[in-house]
Amino acid sequence: MKLDDDLKLQILEKVGIYSQRFSIPEPVILLTTKEVLDAPREMTEGRRTSAYKYYGVSYLQHNLVFLNVRKIPDEKTLENTLVHELIHMRFPYLAHGKRFNKLVRQGLKGKTFSPYKKRSKIPSF
Repeated sequence: MKLDDDLKLQILEKVGIYSQRFSIPEPVILLTTKEVLDAPREMTEGRRTSAYKYYGVSYLQHNLVFLNVRKIPDEKTLENTLVHELIHMRFPYLAHGKRFNKLVRQGLKGKTFSPYKKRSKIPSF
C-alpha cells in the first residue's frame, strides 16, 4: 500500500479505537522502516534491521508498534496486522498459537478486553 496522509490518519484512528477496546495505552506507531531505524536503538532492539521483512512488529517494552505499510497488500491485511500487534501488547504472555489467533479474531469482531491484571500469589500454609 502507498502511505499518504489519509492512510496515516486512518491507521491512527484505528489504533485509538482498538487500544481503547483492548484496555491498553495507545502505542507509538511507526509506519516506515526509516522510522524504525531513526528510533533510538534501545527502543527497537531485537528486530531493528529485520523489521522490513514483517507486516508488523511489536516492541512491548517501549509501547511501540511498527506497521510495514509498504509491504501490506490491502486494507483488510492492514487491519488484521494492526489487531495482531495490539493483541501482543494486551496479552504479552501469549505466543502465536490457537488461543492467540482466537483472540485476534475476537478483536477484529469488536470484542472488548478488560485491563490486564497480574494474578496475586495464593498464600501457602
